[in-house]
Amino acid sequence: MVIDLCFWQLLKKHGWKEGSGLGVSEQGRLEPVQAYVKNNKKGLGAEKKRKTPKPSDPPDSKPKNDEEQKTTKKTKALSKRMRKMQEREKQMQEKEFERAFFREFWPDNV
Repeated sequence: MVIDLCFWQLLKKHGWKEGSGLGVSEQGRLEPVQAYVKNNKKGLGAEKKRKTPKPSDPPDSKPKNDEEQKTTKKTKALSKRMRKMQEREKQMQEKEFERAFFREFWPDNV
């Protein structure tokens, strides 16, 4: 390959000798790092872990029928909506405070 040949020539040009490591003290690796195809979205070096049930959840705490499951899902969705609404409200209050501050000190600009 042309690319490999270019890098090989560049290393030789800078004083590298075959069989020695890279670096000032030649302490680098002698063998190249093995590459592999990564098909998941985990970061490099992440270990494969199997899903295990949470120890804090006792087996009896799960809802027993479909109706209870639906209500828990609804409450989770509702609480998520409420958090978003609270965040928006807080942002609006901060903007209004900022506007009031600028109106008080620089009335010409607003």
